[in-house]
Amino acid sequence: MEKFFKIKEKGSTVSREVVGGITTFLAMSYILAVNPGMLGSIAGMNFGGVFTATAVSAAVATLIMAFLANMPVALASGMGLNAFFTYTVCGQMGCSPWFALTAVLLEGVLFILLSFFGVREAIINSIPGTMKKAVAVGIGLFIALIGLNNAGIVTSANGTIIGFNAIDLSHATALVAIIGLVITVVLYILKVPGAILIGIAATTVIGIPFGVTTVPDNFKPVSVPSAPFLFKFEWAGVLSLKFFGVFFTFLFTDIFDTIGTLMGVAEQGNLVDEKGNIPNVKGALLADAVGTVAGACLGTSTVTSFVESSSGVAAGARTGLASVVTAFFFLLALFFTPLFALVPSCATAPALIFVGFLMMQAVSKINFADITDGIPAFITIMVMPFGYSISKGIAFGMIAYVIAKIAGKKTKEIPVVTWILAVVFIFALAIKAI
Repeated sequence: MEKFFKIKEKGSTVSREVVGGITTFLAMSYILAVNPGMLGSIAGMNFGGVFTATAVSAAVATLIMAFLANMPVALASGMGLNAFFTYTVCGQMGCSPWFALTAVLLEGVLFILLSFFGVREAIINSIPGTMKKAVAVGIGLFIALIGLNNAGIVTSANGTIIGFNAIDLSHATALVAIIGLVITVVLYILKVPGAILIGIAATTVIGIPFGVTTVPDNFKPVSVPSAPFLFKFEWAGVLSLKFFGVFFTFLFTDIFDTIGTLMGVAEQGNLVDEKGNIPNVKGALLADAVGTVAGACLGTSTVTSFVESSSGVAAGARTGLASVVTAFFFLLALFFTPLFALVPSCATAPALIFVGFLMMQAVSKINFADITDGIPAFITIMVMPFGYSISKGIAFGMIAYVIAKIAGKKTKEIPVVTWILAVVFIFALAIKAI
């Protein structure tokens, strides 16, 4: 195990990897409730079937990440992509879920080809170092905002664009999350191993008397997995403009959400080489692509790398062993769904908020004195949380990078692939593909 994962070489230990893997699972375990809740509302699909598809596809993709890339990054059905699947494709456009799953399948197949031939790897390596750091900071703010929202700490109901809820008994989830955040911060400052994981567990227990953590009567932790929706595709209409639009949106959102997540997690965990590139990135991208195909065959929306993996990295994870642990718990969740369902979103929120701080530290490495670097970095950081989109943050940031370098008469600093990406992003934004 040591020889394969190179745990000591990467400055970690088996215990840190285990804690990191569990922390990542708990931080992203909400997807096991949210994704089946969303897709299960579509006619023809049900909560149990989607739950099984979500857990199994996450485990498969995360195991591939572990063994092909040796990275502490977990994957599952992506938020945003599942919303597009449910509310846009099956809702506004009136398509069947099997039509949408067909688009996800073909997107995944194309991703496998792009990953195999190194196209996606070339895209990541072509992104300037300044932009990679900006992406890490932007993702940090993005997941901190997710944590604040999951806990009910922030709201738009106060007459402002966004504001804080009262932190009192009338907003129990917010109060419990703040208590959990204090516990996490104190433990981390005291250098207690597994501080983030302990914070999640403690917050879950604290939530019981507040009525936030609900333990049902006659609680039984063991359950039998439901059957997934195996190979249910709809090939009629795959050559239509409607299908192309759906396919193109899945394609662009997934590829740049994944790239942004990998760069952010790698930067935070110091998993990059001397040139700022991610080792074994081809394996990481292939895991994402294969996971998407597996998810489509099982009956769930696009599988992608999760930014919550950064919570496991913050807890000490540095290798693929952490991903093996995370995958194990996804499979375990199939049989203990009621038990894992006890962890409320406000218990994982402190981990997301705190990791936002940890990822924010990369901002000190950005050269804002050079405005041709500083302005694109600022735009990237700003758009991710305020636009609630990792992919849009990268898109606007890369376009701004090219414009800034042209204006600053530094066109020689723009890689060829960056020129191409800027043009592609402009086109994608124009047709609302991202």
